[in-house]
Amino acid sequence: MTERAERQRIAGLYAITDSTLLQGRLLSAVEAALSGGVRMLQYRDKSGDSARRRSEAEALLALCRRHQVPLLINDDVELAQAVGADGVHLGQGDAALATARQQLGAQAIIGITCHDRLDLAAAASAGGADYLAFGAMYASTSKPGARPCPLAVLGAARRFHLPLVAIGGITPDNARDVIAAGADALAVIASLWQSPDIAGRAHQFSQEFPSA
Repeated sequence: MTERAERQRIAGLYAITDSTLLQGRLLSAVEAALSGGVRMLQYRDKSGDSARRRSEAEALLALCRRHQVPLLINDDVELAQAVGADGVHLGQGDAALATARQQLGAQAIIGITCHDRLDLAAAASAGGADYLAFGAMYASTSKPGARPCPLAVLGAARRFHLPLVAIGGITPDNARDVIAAGADALAVIASLWQSPDIAGRAHQFSQEFPSA
């Protein structure tokens, strides 16, 4: 684990924004989630509206700074660099890890999607990733076509000695099983943002972690 990752302690509830679920309420919903115990936030917006995306990223960064929570940008190294975010999350088809590291520097947090594959995790680990993301752990409404990832993969991935983030269909009902299987952090979208009480739902997830 890099010094940056160790200092940030990549663990706990990891919220990922959704431009559809949060339309018209992005900042208020994120504020509630942060108040409820979110420990890392990823801004994910695949639209082509670069001006709005920058404005939202800057506003989210200000919120995260107040709560002392890292902000990562999904797939957009240039945006992360422009607003001064704490890092990026990259999929297998996104910018190369080496390129992102060169642009963002040694202190940036860079996470890599590994799906259900330990070979991708090995490559990400060797390339200097700060955390490895696996999933979908369960059927996901956010990514209905995602390939399922057995819980056993998390245990096998402990060999890389990096924080493990699990994503996909995670709810308060199955969170404990995912953590017990080896996840350090739970990346949640629908179960958090669709809740009528976002702060309460974030707190509910947070209580599942041993250090809560």
